[in-house]
Amino acid sequence: MIQDQSPPKESLVRDRRDSRPASRPFLLAALPAALVAVGLTACAVGPDYQRPAAPEGSQAAQFKENQGWKPATPGEIDARQPWWERYRDPLLNELVAQAREANASLQQAAAQYQQAKALVQAAGAPGLPTLGLSASASRQRTDSGAVFEGNVHNVALQAGWEPDLWGHVNGSVEAAQAGAAASAADLAAAQLSVQALVVNAYLQLRVDDALLALYARTVQGYEKSLLLTQSQYRAGVATSADVALAQATLEGARAQATDLGLLRKQLEHAIAVLLGRLPSAFSLPPAPEALAAVPRLPSLPALLPAELLERRPDIAAAERRVAQANANIGVARSAWFPKLTLSASGGNSGLGLGNWLASPYQVWALGAQLAASLYDGGLRQAQDQQALAAFNAAAAGYRQVVLNGFQEVEDNLAALDELAREQGQLSAAAAAARKSEQVLTSQYRAGSAPYLSVITAQALTLGNERAALQAQGRLLAASVNLIKATGGGWTSHQE
Repeated sequence: MIQDQSPPKESLVRDRRDSRPASRPFLLAALPAALVAVGLTACAVGPDYQRPAAPEGSQAAQFKENQGWKPATPGEIDARQPWWERYRDPLLNELVAQAREANASLQQAAAQYQQAKALVQAAGAPGLPTLGLSASASRQRTDSGAVFEGNVHNVALQAGWEPDLWGHVNGSVEAAQAGAAASAADLAAAQLSVQALVVNAYLQLRVDDALLALYARTVQGYEKSLLLTQSQYRAGVATSADVALAQATLEGARAQATDLGLLRKQLEHAIAVLLGRLPSAFSLPPAPEALAAVPRLPSLPALLPAELLERRPDIAAAERRVAQANANIGVARSAWFPKLTLSASGGNSGLGLGNWLASPYQVWALGAQLAASLYDGGLRQAQDQQALAAFNAAAAGYRQVVLNGFQEVEDNLAALDELAREQGQLSAAAAAARKSEQVLTSQYRAGSAPYLSVITAQALTLGNERAALQAQGRLLAASVNLIKATGGGWTSHQE
């Protein structure tokens, strides 16, 4: 800034060439204000954070489908556990690794986490002193009895600090830190979700391969049945209706196999996108032995430890957002209190470049400002109400996420139990249908059984075998969903 060459007597600017003493009354007044500011910096007006209560009745609740569980509280998140290795498929392991590196959703979540970490630093910046440098040059003409015209050069260093008297900055930092922790949990949740999507799509594709292999064998059997029926027709044993029925059964099986082929292509496309690749640039050939290629279902322990549900990243993220909303209440309430700003500046000012360099004119200033809003049209009250409502919404959201976690575990535990029983029943039914089909086919060759009985037995065999494989696919999907629901694995630490 440009300093007047004839500073008034009341100015806080000190001229080294002035023989008068420094402005000690100002220094004596500014020092206590600074000390008081430092002493009050730790004050805060926001409420202390307490984790929201768990849903009503959850303290004594246990999962109906499995004993030994306790209410969920956010715990340590570990998204690096290779839980998919339990399916013992090397190709699956490779696909998950590719998805972790190239999936666009994960890249977006990672960028959002970096943004949240930067906000923490930005939130703390207002609580630190600021330092600035300014320089100017001008040519002036003044006439105060004596005419002066010449160049004026100024250089000044300014410092300022706003003490955090009521916890505004501290509350902002706490809110940003909680937001960053929630963003980290979101990233872990996104990683777990992408992993589960890749694993589930791959498992269903392998089940689809097994179904296609089943239909390939079935179509071959139906083709032989059609040849047999045509032979029986030429021999006068079968009717044209039997031939038409055999033809219709064969074409129906082929149509169902075509539909399965479409589903397999769609699963392949889904895996390609999860891996960050174009569907046209990705292919996953069928396994050589499709029936044996369906991955093994991981064994379910008799007891699932409660800390698994505690590690769910979505629960941790919801709890951190409650803490963030609580900190924002303090930030909103701090606006009701006055702000104190301390400032200081010092520099040199000279008349003409040569004189200024040879004999600098030193100036300095200290200042303090206390400012408060007396009327704002209800803005601060509205901000208080908004912050409190946001906290209540976040707390309700946290409780709902916990409830959803309980439901997901319950659903998939029940699915694993019931689907395993259903698959056993369907396998037994398929075995009985195959035996019936073999007997009736032999009787038909001998002319002692109508072809309609053979068709019925064939349909029962195909239906039960297809249903058994579909139940196996649902079992695998339930196992993936249970792993996801428990935070990424059967145990707290992978074996």
